[in-house]
Amino acid sequence: MSFIRFEHVSKTYRSGQVEVQALKDVSFEVESGEICVIVGQSGAGKTTLLNILGGMDTLTGGTIVMNGQEVSALTNRQRAGYRRTEIGFVFQFYNLIPNLTALENVEIAAQLVKEALPAQEVLERVGLADRMGNFPAQLSGGEQQRVAIARALAKNPRLLLCDEPTGALDYETGKQILALLQEQSRKNGMTVIIITHNSALTAMADRVIQLQSGTVKSVAKNESPVPVEEIEW
Repeated sequence: MSFIRFEHVSKTYRSGQVEVQALKDVSFEVESGEICVIVGQSGAGKTTLLNILGGMDTLTGGTIVMNGQEVSALTNRQRAGYRRTEIGFVFQFYNLIPNLTALENVEIAAQLVKEALPAQEVLERVGLADRMGNFPAQLSGGEQQRVAIARALAKNPRLLLCDEPTGALDYETGKQILALLQEQSRKNGMTVIIITHNSALTAMADRVIQLQSGTVKSVAKNESPVPVEEIEW
């Protein structure tokens, strides 16, 4: 059985008499340990899909199963527990707590789960051994994103969801962050889903899903993923 399974998922937003269908009959599967890149232009439904999978939003129709658990059937309280224990989130903007050090930002996330990884160890893993005592304002954008990734990894999640994780970074720093995500997946067998509008990133993926106007245009298995260092855009 696939690690993630979307079956005929739809999502409709309503505002008064106006309806906007963000997702329409979306079906696909992702295997455990894969890097899956979901690509599409702005408005394609990428963030809506990620928010539903991550338990931050609900669907209108269809079924979502993650690791044998029917995410689409969870209550509000159950979704909160699912977000806390099963999912790691990495966003375009880092969402760090400004008056906490890098180490404290990671520690506060690690306190949410029972089987957390040591915050210091995770920060060392992402190359921030000498920056643990710094506050976010004392860190570069790439360093802040590394803290955000460490915060997500410290929860030891089954699934890492990344919403345009390099969108606020320069080219070289963005490549370093993507290489870090690729490394974590390969070394630790973590399933990673990255949404992006940059089609060049599909070369790093095991699976590529293209969204267009709320529907799945294509799903492709990449038999020979490329190291991020070799990708140019």
